[in-house]
Amino acid sequence: MSLPAPTPDALAASHALQHLIAAEIERHAGAISFARFMELALYAPDLGYYSGGAAKLGKDGDFTTAPEMSTLFGATLAHVAAAIMAQSAPRILEFGAGTGKLAHDILTELAAAGVAVEQYAIVELSGELRARQQLALAAFPQVLWLDDFPPAFSGVVLGNEVLDAMPVQLVSKHPDGWRELQVTVREGAFGWLEVAADAALAAQVARQIPAHEELPVGYVTEVHGLACGFMASLARMLLAGDGGAALLFDYGFPAHEYYLGQRAAGTLMCHYRHHAHADPFYLPGLQDITAHVDFTAMALAAQDAGLDVLAYMNQAGFLVGAGIGELLLRTDPADARRYLPQANALHKLVSPAEMGELFKVLAVGRGVELPAALLAADRSHRL
Repeated sequence: MSLPAPTPDALAASHALQHLIAAEIERHAGAISFARFMELALYAPDLGYYSGGAAKLGKDGDFTTAPEMSTLFGATLAHVAAAIMAQSAPRILEFGAGTGKLAHDILTELAAAGVAVEQYAIVELSGELRARQQLALAAFPQVLWLDDFPPAFSGVVLGNEVLDAMPVQLVSKHPDGWRELQVTVREGAFGWLEVAADAALAAQVARQIPAHEELPVGYVTEVHGLACGFMASLARMLLAGDGGAALLFDYGFPAHEYYLGQRAAGTLMCHYRHHAHADPFYLPGLQDITAHVDFTAMALAAQDAGLDVLAYMNQAGFLVGAGIGELLLRTDPADARRYLPQANALHKLVSPAEMGELFKVLAVGRGVELPAALLAADRSHRL
């Protein structure tokens, strides 16, 4: 691969993390699950991708998210949040708030609309990103940071590109059934080791993958057990409160589109300095590792835990239904210097060739309804 060279300090940090992972593998008889490898690569204290000190987002990072592109994204989301808070409580809880840009734009728009937000809580695992958020949100005294789920919550829960960063297990189809792809060390480098899937993993495969028996031998894909657990925890938290909804934005598919024959290598993706590639063992700690989201599995996990599936749609349908076009027109089209950058950003957010179709929105909750204009784009029947 032709990728930018890391700095000496970054390379030293990656080597330290590689030694830590190798020691973990040695302690576990020579192999660990890929989920555990991914967890350490992303979240190991001080060394993991999200817990280390390097910038992750924007032009100097590894990727750019929707809130970084335009204030229109957060402003549009603010109006949906206001409608949900009017039915529940004036509180917002965001998981993985990035640079704090989404929170800033939502709170700014709500303040301009005269909508009071009693509390905006952020659950953030990255110390570097939490520090950036604290600077970006210093003007909003209602913002606070949490280390985990609160026991109960009422209001709006937000997660933008959170589910895709949750560790996954990898499985491979064999003539005698599914095997797990674990991570081992061979000749000083990380590599794959196939082992028989245990009963729990085999049951997850059977539940998650429609017609799994019909997939070809050699088919590799992801199993999203941790993300399903996140959805169950989300449900417990909302059910312990007095009503609310979670809006989850991410790239992915419903199950019948996820597990297609042509996706025989899975959806695992890595991002390093705005380059995408498929090698999860490249410079651990310096690159993001993600998998596309199985939205059917997420919806079922929420439903099994007691929540209602309120809607599922592509990002374009959500943003257009929520009024992003009207918000754009608050800027005079004759003012080309201000209008054109916003119009270009809107195009990227809603175009089917950009983020509009690849990114989806899953809304789950209890005791609230989404605005009728949003429900016109609902595709939950396709889950």
